[in-house]
Amino acid sequence: MDADAEANAIDGESETERSLRATLGTFAELVRVPNLFTAPPDVILGASLVAVTGDGFSPAAVAGLAIGSVCLYAGGTTLNDAFDAPIDARDRPERPIPSGRVSRRAAFGLGFALLFVAVGIAFVVAGSPAAVAAGLIAVAIVAYDGFLKGSAAGFLAMGATRGLNVVLGTTVAGSAVLESPLRLLVVPSVVTGYIAAVTFMAARETEGGNRGAVAVAAAGAIAAVLAAGWFLVSGSPTALEAIIGIAFAVAFCWWVGRPLRAASADPVPSTVGPAVGACVLGLVLLDAAFATAAGVRWGLAAGIFLVPAVGLSRVFDVT
Repeated sequence: MDADAEANAIDGESETERSLRATLGTFAELVRVPNLFTAPPDVILGASLVAVTGDGFSPAAVAGLAIGSVCLYAGGTTLNDAFDAPIDARDRPERPIPSGRVSRRAAFGLGFALLFVAVGIAFVVAGSPAAVAAGLIAVAIVAYDGFLKGSAAGFLAMGATRGLNVVLGTTVAGSAVLESPLRLLVVPSVVTGYIAAVTFMAARETEGGNRGAVAVAAAGAIAAVLAAGWFLVSGSPTALEAIIGIAFAVAFCWWVGRPLRAASADPVPSTVGPAVGACVLGLVLLDAAFATAAGVRWGLAAGIFLVPAVGLSRVFDVT
């Protein structure tokens, strides 16, 4: 091979690599890859609730359900952009579908495929209860993305996807969730309410001047962290569990408090958008605060997911 041919071959390989990186980057943007790391902490929190009851389960089951929850989240964000393509063409033309990097048809196909895969994984890992929980999440996702977005029912549907994700984690021990005391069932409800409040703010992200929506999200965050404190204290934690749990709760307040204050002071898209992103990622810290009631290792297992989420959020958008 002469020098020119060799150079052309190298250039061809380089072009292929660039194309592959661009494709991977596009799909990472489509599924909101930083946000995917906020899904496993929900499952870990659910599993920690079961651990408190003394029911046994395998770590492999938790890992499997966490993978299923990632598929559900990826399917949800993909379908969100597929359904919103006409709106995004006007408001967010840089997104993968309106920019022409991904076809709307391909996005619909990928989104629904990910939901079906998630339900299948849940069934294989933890049987019918897990498949039912994953199926309910999938239904809530499609309902929100396709029909309910922007309405009160839509905010609750989005919140329910995360609350049900916690419930999904409880299925590692079969029907343990049905046998848990009311105190444990409160946790998914708190997560649901928090995300519903954040979704209310996110729905008005592009409007500007909507300080009331920011206040709703802030109220949701305050209520959630107070509930986490109550949950931790009511479980008679050890000194170490109390310290770690409180540390996660304080970190949550700091993490979401700064951007929410900025958004409240000047509620424009450039401040509300980051506040939405911070609140989404902040769910990891909230999950960790709750999970610490079952033991420090549970809190740390949930909280560690913030590291890759934050790292990737510096490259890819969260909202």
